[in-house]
Amino acid sequence: MAKKVWQNQTRVFEFTLLGFGDLPKLQVLLFLPFLVIYVVTMAGNLLIVVLVVTDRHLHTPMYIFLGNLSFLECCYSSTILPKMLSSILAGGESISIKACFLQFFIFASLAGTECYLLAMMSYDRYLAICKPLNYVVLMNGRVSFQLSVVSWVSGFFASTILTSSVSWLSFCGPNEIDDYFCDVSSNVRYISCSDTTFFELSAFVFACVFTLPPFLLTVSSYGFIIATILRIPSTTGRQKAFSTCSSHLAVVALYYGSLMLVYMLPRSKALIHMKKVFSLFYTVLTPMINPLIYSLRNTEVKEAMKKGFRGFIFYITP
Repeated sequence: MAKKVWQNQTRVFEFTLLGFGDLPKLQVLLFLPFLVIYVVTMAGNLLIVVLVVTDRHLHTPMYIFLGNLSFLECCYSSTILPKMLSSILAGGESISIKACFLQFFIFASLAGTECYLLAMMSYDRYLAICKPLNYVVLMNGRVSFQLSVVSWVSGFFASTILTSSVSWLSFCGPNEIDDYFCDVSSNVRYISCSDTTFFELSAFVFACVFTLPPFLLTVSSYGFIIATILRIPSTTGRQKAFSTCSSHLAVVALYYGSLMLVYMLPRSKALIHMKKVFSLFYTVLTPMINPLIYSLRNTEVKEAMKKGFRGFIFYITP
């Protein structure tokens, strides 16, 4: 009987992203800050990528991870924010099913990659601070490159499975996604007329695998780092180290915590708007602040920036 009902419904070929259409009076006010965030995010992350690639003093494991993170954030923001800005201006944006699946695939791949990349970065700092004598052996350029590759491959592998499973579903209305990007996993039961149990279960399992283990590894790493910092005799040294660790932990908690709230809480119409707000943390906020927290405050990065600026001035000066 259910199959007959599905067959009688109109097949959907495109979705409408509602974005923040429920706030029509705030469209322009929302557009301007998000546009500034996108520009700042791209500028900060591209700067880090260029510095890491061009300055040989930054060809170390820590900056290899940071370069990967900044490149990822550039791709991440460019996948989400341009469509989001267009949706805000239009009060809603149409997107074909294929384009929607493509955006979901790229988003899920990069989100999964970042989860493990942040964990690898915390493990690198743990080895550098807690195991300094063995750091060169345990973490070198080859190892950091391999860990980065594993992070990227795992993210794209999981996303391929999820996108393949959702592509087999039938979509026959409604064709509205109450979000600012194609987050199919949070909305699939409301837009598909197929049985979505397998896809939702897969999405939940992958959400657990890509958030809980790396989050626990990150918290454990910083726990050991803080214990080591407490043994530093210099008060100034302790304060500086605590400042760095606390900012790193704040960003990590914001990223993993918002992902867990969005993808591990039960699916409910009542929670859609709340999840839309929390998803801004990992799609918009953390890509903007990551360069500042992880890179732009570092002495080596500041020196590389000064050297690059001096070289640029010398090059353009007749």
